[in-house]
Amino acid sequence: MARAAATADKDRSGGRRRSGGAQGRRHLRQTFRQEFLSNISPVIPLYDLASDETLELIEANAETVLQEVGVEFRDDPEAVEIWRAAGADTDGERVRFPRGLVRGLITRTAPRQFVQRARNPQRNVTFGGRNTIFAPVYGPPFIRNLDEGRRYANMEDFRNFVKLTYMTPYMHHSGGTVCEPVDVPVNKRHLDMVYAHMRLSDKPFMGSVTAPERAADTIAMCEILFGADVVRDNPVVLGLINLNSPLVLDATMMGALKVYARAGQPTLVTPFILAGAMAPVTAVGTLTQTLAEAMVGMAFTQLLNPGVATVFGVFASSMSMQSGAPTFGTPEASMVILAAGQLARRLGVPFRSGGALCASKISDAQAAYESAQTMWPAMLAGTNFVLHGAGWLEGGLAAGYEKFIMDADQLGMMHVLARGFDTSANGQAMDAIREVGPGKHFLGCKHTQDNFESAFYRSNVADNNSFEQWQADGSLDSTQRANAIWKQMLKDYEKPPMDPAIDEALQAFIAKRKGAMPDAFV
Repeated sequence: MARAAATADKDRSGGRRRSGGAQGRRHLRQTFRQEFLSNISPVIPLYDLASDETLELIEANAETVLQEVGVEFRDDPEAVEIWRAAGADTDGERVRFPRGLVRGLITRTAPRQFVQRARNPQRNVTFGGRNTIFAPVYGPPFIRNLDEGRRYANMEDFRNFVKLTYMTPYMHHSGGTVCEPVDVPVNKRHLDMVYAHMRLSDKPFMGSVTAPERAADTIAMCEILFGADVVRDNPVVLGLINLNSPLVLDATMMGALKVYARAGQPTLVTPFILAGAMAPVTAVGTLTQTLAEAMVGMAFTQLLNPGVATVFGVFASSMSMQSGAPTFGTPEASMVILAAGQLARRLGVPFRSGGALCASKISDAQAAYESAQTMWPAMLAGTNFVLHGAGWLEGGLAAGYEKFIMDADQLGMMHVLARGFDTSANGQAMDAIREVGPGKHFLGCKHTQDNFESAFYRSNVADNNSFEQWQADGSLDSTQRANAIWKQMLKDYEKPPMDPAIDEALQAFIAKRKGAMPDAFV
């Protein structure tokens, strides 16, 4: 039967398969269907790695850390005063929290689930519950592609990744700083970046957090795009707030958090953990500190604006004890992700983790297996928002064009996995089994013919042809095939429509803000 399947589309003379030749087969692989999917709601069961006793221990230890050690709010006397008024103990910039204070603020008012609006309502995404949202890489100052190698990212790269994310059906969210465009002044690039998300895509997006005034610009641009009333009453933009682990929130991150929370916009509160450097080397110690830090940030949003949406973020990586370099795809990080998902569900807030994380410098086998070892636990942990879902290379220092395409292909597979089993009459396939009977094959039966287009996930990156066919197509490896795919996608890209009056208003706002300050590159 395997031989029959392999030779089914050869011609009767035994010659090479006739499907338009190498060029035709290459075109089929490079064609990326322009379709859009909302966030997925996996039906596969979650994997609860940690016992209730372990989770209770971590929660109790986190309360002890908050009570005895506390958190520093650097250069932010307002935040310290707000915590003092809420019942915390303050000593200069150090704040210590009575047991139960921080957790209680979250569980009383933080929503378990919320919808982030997109400018196209069909692209709205739901955070929380069993929903999973995939977003691209965030933050790299470099890009890598097969043609140029590694170089600093520019604004054209930023726009390219926004376009690719828009065209990728398996990513539901446009993300934020998909790369850092170093050719635009630091104090002005956020305007171009937010505008690119707004104009080149109609998926939901993240805003600027690198300074409070840049967060405020993001909110102002959202008011132009959606309307001030909509922004006041609905989540329309997401801000990523990283703690300076261990146990520090600085004025930059706190300033952005305040802007978003007071405007009613959700924040993704994520301790930036490199275990062994910014957290203990043990999984339980890392989880304890992560929970304590994240709870403080999330609770503070509730002090500012009770009921505003917030997300428990986990960025779990370890450190090579030989070189000090960050490592990814390790079993310890998987354990942290799985247990953190359980902690988030017990806390009652949406959860962020995972991504296609790797330390590899190129799109090689190391990149593939490390990314898979991060994505799998993220899915099994019930992650609601998967940041860095495609494009991550070099420990987050580079956004890879080919890696983006290869990761997006894997996200497509995750969509299929998330659906679980089809137990309908068609899924049971009893008619097919009856029709074929013993000793025959299913290639020509009615059930196969009815389902052949959608029966299996069809990768546009992998080559499953014979050696001879692969050789005739140019002996390309997966990186070379991905290179051709992203180039074709950019050629095929078309902007989603936008009201010209809104576009003009956005551009006028950007011009006014840029004109009000001199260029600054630091």
